[in-house]
Amino acid sequence: MTNSIDDLEKADCILVTGSNTTEAHPIVGLRIKRAVMKNDCKLIVAEPRRIRLCDYAHLWLKQLPGTDVALLNGMMNVILEEGLADEEFIRERTEGFEEFKKVVERYTPERAAEICGVPADQIREAAHIFASAERAAIVYCMGITQHTTGVDNVLSLANLAMLTGNIGKEGAGLNPLRGQNNVQGACDMGGLPNVLPGYQSVQDPRAREKFARVWGVENLPEKPGLTVMEMMEAAAQGKVKALYIMGENPMVSDPDIRHLQEALDKVELLVVQDIFLTETARRAHVVLPAASFAEKEGTFTNTDRRVQRVRKAVEPPGDAREDSWIVAEVSRRLGYDMGDVSASAVMEEIASLTPQYGGISYQRLEELGYLHWPCPTPDHPGTPILHVEKFTRGKGLFSAVEFKPPAELPDEEYPFYLTTGRILFHYHTGTMTRRSAGIEALASTNEVWMNPEDARELGVEEGEHVVVQSRRGAIRIRAKLTEDMPQKVLFIPFHFGESPANALTNPALDPVAKIPEYKVAAVRVLVGKEAEGVDVVSLSSTG
Repeated sequence: MTNSIDDLEKADCILVTGSNTTEAHPIVGLRIKRAVMKNDCKLIVAEPRRIRLCDYAHLWLKQLPGTDVALLNGMMNVILEEGLADEEFIRERTEGFEEFKKVVERYTPERAAEICGVPADQIREAAHIFASAERAAIVYCMGITQHTTGVDNVLSLANLAMLTGNIGKEGAGLNPLRGQNNVQGACDMGGLPNVLPGYQSVQDPRAREKFARVWGVENLPEKPGLTVMEMMEAAAQGKVKALYIMGENPMVSDPDIRHLQEALDKVELLVVQDIFLTETARRAHVVLPAASFAEKEGTFTNTDRRVQRVRKAVEPPGDAREDSWIVAEVSRRLGYDMGDVSASAVMEEIASLTPQYGGISYQRLEELGYLHWPCPTPDHPGTPILHVEKFTRGKGLFSAVEFKPPAELPDEEYPFYLTTGRILFHYHTGTMTRRSAGIEALASTNEVWMNPEDARELGVEEGEHVVVQSRRGAIRIRAKLTEDMPQKVLFIPFHFGESPANALTNPALDPVAKIPEYKVAAVRVLVGKEAEGVDVVSLSSTG
């Protein structure tokens, strides 16, 4: 996030797109609702299905799945045509504007409407509301990024923020919400295939030399590694022989589960380190029992770059150990002694090697409660808002982004759009929440959400079990009929191993970020006799 969660309440306008915020990020959702109810903030929600935030929205834009670039280009076309752009910000703080403008000029509201399904008048109204606000914030999540055009979607949102001068000030900014706890911290610490901690490129010889010296090794890899999906494909092809999976449950969370299952079955060694015996851990050759957040010391870095202390409340049960201890012990037995891996020692090393964390220490966190990175020196107050005076690269770069359709669209054989996501009661693959009796009592069964008119045409009754099938697999699931869904669009939560939505999703990747297209797939619904005998995917419940 360029701004902080607290900052959302200072916005005059908030555009929420690709985020069911009240269910996936309920605390952030509360801040958005408070901004609307107490501060007269105008809320624009861009979402194919009706979510709870729509009840608070001044305007709800119902775009077709996978058409975000067309919608955003249409809004920016209006802003340019009607003189609503922040010309001073564009002139002083950006570059690439003319190339961007040439593309956007072709996306009139009428043309954008033909692509995305949002009426041209609503596109104009959204553009006016957003551009007229003194402080306008953009909030998005995986409904924007989990597409074959995920990078294009994010670049388009960045274009909108720069076009209206809504970067580097309170109540504004580009604010992606992280999908899981401490994902931001994991990325900061080099949990990506192309960077060392602090986003220092593995291809930078100076960065490699710095880390190699501190770690006491001669050479570090010069080439980027594989992304998660590339690893799994390499495993399926027999190129990756061993996988070590920590705190991840790809058997439920990754797309095209059947293909993933084949990949995991091919590796010679599968090690899973987790706090419970997940669907993935059940397939492992070795399971290493880890400690939960309440059983270890350290820090978490949340979605707005806020670094906070984590304190051990209880001892780990049985043979469970802290992740750092397990990794260090495996490393020692392989011949490399990591030395002191206590949480405080790790924090000191982070500060010494990672410029953004240079001024963060346990002592300061104890005194202040939290710090936002970048915090480069011990006397630095932290940085709640990024890009206040200039961008990290100097000037912000406009990107000329053309609309590209999803990798797979509905047709006669598979006539429905499928999109996936979360519900309030469960977290990610249900590893923890599905072991809570109270939560399971509220939401123990998966459902496919469909429009009642579609259900009538298919002859589907509320609560009836149907088979939803894509070109990759099929699941048996209970039908939930609701006007919240537009016609020809289905929604399935992905938390449930018994009817895993990701048996259906498309593994096609964004060419840059290598993120799968979870949010758009073509499916069909089979009812009655035609559903009988279909080979469905069903994994053991984690409950």
